[in-house]
Amino acid sequence: MPPLLQTVFALPLRALTWLGSQGTRAVAAVVFIAAAVPPLGMLLRPYVTEAIFGLLCISFMRVDLAALYSHLRRPALVATATAWTTIGVPLIVGLVAHATGLTARSPGLALALMLQSMASPMMASPALAALMGLDATLVLVTLVTSTALVPFTASLFAGLFLGDMLTISPPALGLKLLGILAASLLAATLIRWVFGAAAIQRHKQPIDGFNIIILLIFAAAIMGDVVSDLVAQPLFTIGLAALSFAIYFTLLAVTTLLFRRIGYERALALGLMVSQRNLGLMLAATAGALPPTTWLYFAMTQFPIHLAPYMLTPIARRFTARADGTGAAAATSTTQGVRS
Repeated sequence: MPPLLQTVFALPLRALTWLGSQGTRAVAAVVFIAAAVPPLGMLLRPYVTEAIFGLLCISFMRVDLAALYSHLRRPALVATATAWTTIGVPLIVGLVAHATGLTARSPGLALALMLQSMASPMMASPALAALMGLDATLVLVTLVTSTALVPFTASLFAGLFLGDMLTISPPALGLKLLGILAASLLAATLIRWVFGAAAIQRHKQPIDGFNIIILLIFAAAIMGDVVSDLVAQPLFTIGLAALSFAIYFTLLAVTTLLFRRIGYERALALGLMVSQRNLGLMLAATAGALPPTTWLYFAMTQFPIHLAPYMLTPIARRFTARADGTGAAAATSTTQGVRS
């Protein structure tokens, strides 16, 4: 690269590297910046689909193919986790929404909860798991399998539970999801082919920084009206925020307990993945044609999504240290047994 171009790109590259090195702190800061600057949200709202496409591309291009194949050789755990997040969660949410009458009393909120449960895990989940010191590979493999299934499972559950609440038919929803995922996978494959996996790994921190900027674009786009909603209807807005935190940590806790037999460190990684739902994918598939209550709930979910990784990092490190200590003790015991 000519010296002039090196000089031009050096400053933004250093800025992205610094931003990427901030980890969960930067992810947590995103949600407060998005809420504090409403004009930014109004400016960026037309670009929600592009932001989701960018996040998908970054995640797909960073897939560790060797680790993916390794986990797929032992498919039982991945299949169970995939079935839980793509079938178990939306089925339970749909049944509860109908049994409690929420669908009739507040269709906008019921729609939000169903779209949340039907969504695949966030594409940033493996990166967040890695930042927390958790098993990012297991999260990545389960994310890939869940994302591959979501066009079909989302179409199925939309037909079962949503009826005419959606402005798009369930088959059309599935096709749009499939098209978005296929296009981003193709773009990510081309990027890997042009630049190579080694170059992508070398520039991990700048890519992390760019990923955080895209997260800011997405968060700002769906949180542009949060301040005005809080002023106009404070109790309702705070109630939705509390509900979003309750659902996030319920999914996290239930998943961690369900998979505790594989070790709490790996179970927590799966819990993080299941609780981080890719609402942006649903927004892109529905073209944002959703009721105001649905939009507001989606905005409130950004708080637990961005804050929880920062809050949970000390717990994750404790689980990881315990797992490492158990592994080291087992290795020492085995060595002593061999010597004796």
